[in-house]
Amino acid sequence: MKTGLRSQALYRAADLRNIETVAADQPLMERAGLAAADLATSLCRLQGGALLVLAGPGNNGGDAFVAARHLRERRFAVSMVFVGELGRLPKDAAAACRRFIDDGGSVLESIPSGQCWALIIDGLFGIGLQRPIGGFHSELVLAANTLAARDRCPLLALDCPSGLDADTGKLCGETIRASHTITFIAAKPGLFTADGPDHCGSISVATLDLNAERLAKATARTIGTDLFVDCLRPRAKNSHKGSHGSAGILGGASSMVGAVFLAGRAALRLGSGRVYLGLLDRQAPAIDPVQPELMLRQPDALLAAGLSALACGPGMGSSDQAVALLERASSLDLPLVLDADALNLLAGENRLQQAVVVRRAPTLLTPHPAEAARLLGCDTPFVQSDRAGAALAIAKRYQAMVVLKGCGSVIATPAGHWFVNTSGNPGLATAGSGDVLSGFIVALLAQGWPALETLLAAVHLHGAAADELVASGCGPVGLTAGELIDSARAGFNRWLANGR
Repeated sequence: MKTGLRSQALYRAADLRNIETVAADQPLMERAGLAAADLATSLCRLQGGALLVLAGPGNNGGDAFVAARHLRERRFAVSMVFVGELGRLPKDAAAACRRFIDDGGSVLESIPSGQCWALIIDGLFGIGLQRPIGGFHSELVLAANTLAARDRCPLLALDCPSGLDADTGKLCGETIRASHTITFIAAKPGLFTADGPDHCGSISVATLDLNAERLAKATARTIGTDLFVDCLRPRAKNSHKGSHGSAGILGGASSMVGAVFLAGRAALRLGSGRVYLGLLDRQAPAIDPVQPELMLRQPDALLAAGLSALACGPGMGSSDQAVALLERASSLDLPLVLDADALNLLAGENRLQQAVVVRRAPTLLTPHPAEAARLLGCDTPFVQSDRAGAALAIAKRYQAMVVLKGCGSVIATPAGHWFVNTSGNPGLATAGSGDVLSGFIVALLAQGWPALETLLAAVHLHGAAADELVASGCGPVGLTAGELIDSARAGFNRWLANGR
């Protein structure tokens, strides 16, 4: 498991435009094109091989012209394709085009046939795309994807793959599927969430000699261990089980007891001193034979057990009993995690909503997109069209810390802060994965971690555990939720040992 991964600032397009305005006296396009040319050179399998560069009608096209000029100077055979009116290019992009032509380059209107490409550069549309790509530009995007697959060559996107909304990760029509993306000045949230990871490939940031965080406040951040490093303290030798809190997990209606067992095992192995399970199924076993250290209780006994933190929802069902228990749980003065069925009950019960909103102790909600849609009273596509916006809306409406799970999970706070997780892989798309995450969250809360740091660390650790398993040859296909638990335990202990 990687250690020491630092968070990085994320900026929406509007914020980056402001930074560019402040730095208007600096040669940003020249720096961007040079950085792209340097990366392109390192990616080319054949020194002097044929390169295809696609330029669009805006400043992203200008970056492409600069990159193409530098690559020609390095003796690459560059085919520059531009569709549009050269006379309508923005000022800096027009100057970059003229210099490319003055240095001997030529501009084509279509992709040459019969050529095998060593590299393709996408400079069609950057972060300013406001509508779906159409017409011949759409055909160029499709051709670039097809040729990159045919020739098995890198496809390098400049700033953002054309067709991807850099703010949200939403697709705007036909979209470049890059193997590499070099993004300029600072990272953008849409590269890391929703459809972004499937279209960006390996992401690098070229700052263009600017310090974005000195010029503008970051919109958000990716998650890194630096955001919770102060909580990563080795345990005192003079400690006992009571020193590490008592976690409770409420759920497990008929035929769904396994969800609570998974969460309980995760909580125990992530360090909670005691873990109590409250099972709604009256026919449930009296012991978990795989993890006998877990203490099974009737739901009423669980809520009276003097817990340090409580998670509700795994396998909870939607019975009247579940509603009543959840209402009682919401009244307890301790950190509360609501997941799965608890979220669906919350979405449908006004009394529960009011009980949650007025809580003084921390509340943490962990919806997947469909649950998030229920919490907001909308549909899932709406949530997925702006995952950060949806997470922030839930956090504000319910006055809770929120993780909107999915590709690039988004963590949001009621105060409007948000974060995007970059760990994890498709192996997490398996039954019980969310129950394990709930167990990690309640374990850290029980050990006294603050709510925000708990959510950041648990989500990041959950994904990192899956990454470690895939790296070792286990998954992503067929990875099971239970396998995440020991991988996370090992990774968490490495974090503690390294202090990061």
